[in-house]
Amino acid sequence: MADAVLFEFLHTEMVAELWAADLHPGPGGQKTSLSVLEGIGFRVGQALGERLPPETLAFREELDVLKFLCKDLWVAVFQKQMDGLRTNHQGTYILQDNNFPLLVPMASGLQYLEEAPKFLAFTCGLLCGTLRTLGVQSLVTASVITLPACRFQVVILKS
Repeated sequence: MADAVLFEFLHTEMVAELWAADLHPGPGGQKTSLSVLEGIGFRVGQALGERLPPETLAFREELDVLKFLCKDLWVAVFQKQMDGLRTNHQGTYILQDNNFPLLVPMASGLQYLEEAPKFLAFTCGLLCGTLRTLGVQSLVTASVITLPACRFQVVILKS
């Protein structure tokens, strides 16, 4: 429990620091902050992937890799499983979390809905970095329709 609180606090402070008003003045400042958060998440995801036991790295199918992310990785990071996984069987996957822990503190009002995406950039990078370590090149985006639910879209890039 203490680990979850520390992680949430660290994440909130990273977002606040990178979103400081004078850090990146100009029109591209917010884009840079999102890229930095996503890059940090990517590196953390790679590190998590590198610490996996060797038998975990032997997935045969993309769907198995995504199931691993929804169950095992999500439990390791957020102490809960992902609520849903859908696919079009053409390389696009939708991961649904109806009670995303990093959005729960702001779920009390609609005024926070426009602020939510910056709290998802780190997690997009985390998913992308873990997938890369597992041998899957991907593009991960996130969306929020109602708080605290969010949806991550994972598009597998074929090389």
